[in-house]
Amino acid sequence: MALYEHTFLARQDISAQQAEALVEHFTAVLVDNGGTVSKVENWGLRNSAYRIQKNRKAHYLHMNVDAPSAALAEMERQMRIHEDILRYMTIRVEELEDGPSAMMKKSDRDDRRPRGGDRDSRPPREDRSPRKEASSEAKPTSESESK
Repeated sequence: MALYEHTFLARQDISAQQAEALVEHFTAVLVDNGGTVSKVENWGLRNSAYRIQKNRKAHYLHMNVDAPSAALAEMERQMRIHEDILRYMTIRVEELEDGPSAMMKKSDRDDRRPRGGDRDSRPPREDRSPRKEASSEAKPTSESESK
């Protein structure tokens, strides 16, 4: 059997419990056809990059699958028919990841440099010359003042 990573997007107006029920339904389809699902991740309700069938958001769900191609074809056939599934993508992989996927890993924002507000902590640039001080002599601005 081959190893696959399968991700699908469900409509935004279904509940989280209904999204989990979709995962259980498609897991049952795979198991009935001789496959197994080793890991399921719910990435939650997220904004999509563009509108899909009038939906700006979608429930993102990810599964690691070990199944024959016939089982996967049956699951994808049912996903095409199901009205709550917006998009799906299946990728064949050499081995499945044991830990959390990249979407589930917490991004560490402490390593990033602060934006904008903390300019004093930055070293001065050496290619800039210091600002020229305004001269103390007042220059006339009009002809009447110069006479």
